Amino acid sequence: MNNVRQPLLFRIIVTPNFNMSATMGFVDPLRAANYLEGITHFRWEFVSEQGGECLSSNGVSIMTRSLEESRSEADFLVVSASWTPEDYSTAAIQAALRQAARRNATIGGIDTGAFVMAQAGLLKGRRATVHYEHMDAFQELYPDTELSENLYVFDGNRISCCGGAAAIDFALHIIQGTHGSALANAAARYIFHPTLRERGTPQNPQDSEPLGKTVPMPVRRAIKAMEDHLEDPLPISEICTAAEVSHRQLDRLFARYLKKTPALYYRDIRLDRARGLVTQTSLSMAEIAFASGFSSQVHFSRAYKDRFGLPPIKDRIEGRIPFEFRAWPMHRKTDNKG
Repeated sequence: MNNVRQPLLFRIIVTPNFNMSATMGFVDPLRAANYLEGITHFRWEFVSEQGGECLSSNGVSIMTRSLEESRSEADFLVVSASWTPEDYSTAAIQAALRQAARRNATIGGIDTGAFVMAQAGLLKGRRATVHYEHMDAFQELYPDTELSENLYVFDGNRISCCGGAAAIDFALHIIQGTHGSALANAAARYIFHPTLRERGTPQNPQDSEPLGKTVPMPVRRAIKAMEDHLEDPLPISEICTAAEVSHRQLDRLFARYLKKTPALYYRDIRLDRARGLVTQTSLSMAEIAFASGFSSQVHFSRAYKDRFGLPPIKDRIEGRIPFEFRAWPMHRKTDNKG
């Protein structure tokens, strides 16, 4: 595909509260490639259902064309969504996606864009990825899609990316596929993206932390065992066996590195999973309690309020508002000691 002569058109559908950083990160390598070559290899346009200003999750707006105005055939149709994607997966957007799919255009999703693709029926039997915060909700809603924890996924003409800085890698790999490694490398250097993360790179590598600080392997093994058994919690004695340390030693390690007991940490990550299901799906509270390893809905609601400061029913409403636009103070319970 290195001899492509006509510019490739990327139509990027943004939904309210989309992630600005991920969206611009996706576009910037395309801009750099055009500049460096002195040739318009890529064109792009930002589209929303109604057109006009579209507000991103950081409070910055961009101007968009309406779907109705965007009639030309795009080579890539990419949905950039973030909070509550199901609220913006409208009939008009789904129709645009299906129409592009019938033309064999490449359909993509950034951050939670894969939710919109899946709701349009375009990911059945396919692989995809979303931001890790939304993975549990996606799995519950679309079990017929193979969900990957990788930064980005290319499954034929269905592509997806978890968002954030990974959108840069995502775009660079597209450039590599359409115009070769030399241009992709040049674009990466130009925007100071020194390391292109390869396909198959996980969103959260277990062997490193962003600032170089790592927790001991027994703690990692314990956390892995906990994360593998959120719906059917293991006794702490079995977590110790998986971590290959005694109960007393695990308590010491968790106190030092995580400032919590193993039992409290385990409960909290189950509640964190529950919060994603509460705020990002329409599952009943009983279903969410069961999916998060609580045998009693009453116990679940009490633990949820203790961790987040409000009951799950109320959080279903307030938790669907992007963080920066929620009422202050936030609803995480604070320690009033001292």
